[in-house]
Amino acid sequence: MNSSLEQARDIQVSPQVLDAIARALLLDRAERSHLFALAGAVDPRPGTECTRVVPKALRQVLDQLAPFPAAVQNSRFDVLAYNSTYGRLMCDFDALPEEDRNCMWLAFTHAEWRARTVDLEVSKRLMAAKFRAAMAEHVAEPAWKALVARLTEASAEFREIWAEHEVVRPTSGVKVIRHPHVGILQLSSSSLWTGPNPGPKLLTYTPADETTRERLEELEKLALATV
Repeated sequence: MNSSLEQARDIQVSPQVLDAIARALLLDRAERSHLFALAGAVDPRPGTECTRVVPKALRQVLDQLAPFPAAVQNSRFDVLAYNSTYGRLMCDFDALPEEDRNCMWLAFTHAEWRARTVDLEVSKRLMAAKFRAAMAEHVAEPAWKALVARLTEASAEFREIWAEHEVVRPTSGVKVIRHPHVGILQLSSSSLWTGPNPGPKLLTYTPADETTRERLEELEKLALATV
């Protein structure tokens, strides 16, 4: 479609159709604006970055990665999709309202999530610093400001850490989780961008030792038994 539009052919496409295309292709803000400009249409959702739409094919990839926990997460730490083991790794994700499916929010406010994070203090500070670094490119966006305001109101810990203005770039490492049903899990984290530009990423946790691998298989069985 873009090639036809760029060749100035007389094609009439509704803003609703363009919005659906932008969401399906996970276009970033610049790509989305370019698409609407080519079509000569007004964007009904200006400034929107299509980060909440996860294609069916990517969801199938998540399912195939089990028993390794995996999720699609945007730069704001919203969890957009996840497989069965990720859904039971830190808490019962299925039981959370969509607005609470955010790792920053959970790390500072959710008792079960916090209890399962072995090195909670380091994890909180690292997450807040990564969030601040990412927010530099989204500082004017309401969703980012709303999350900071919500955390500031809900958590004294967040207010203290946020006031320190630490900034770090994303890194990979070993995450240690204390799961109440399968025991200690040592997981190596890695992430891959799901598109040509930074945006949603595929986050995976692989076992750092054989014991963790066996315990992830147990966790998958528990997760599937509760479906």
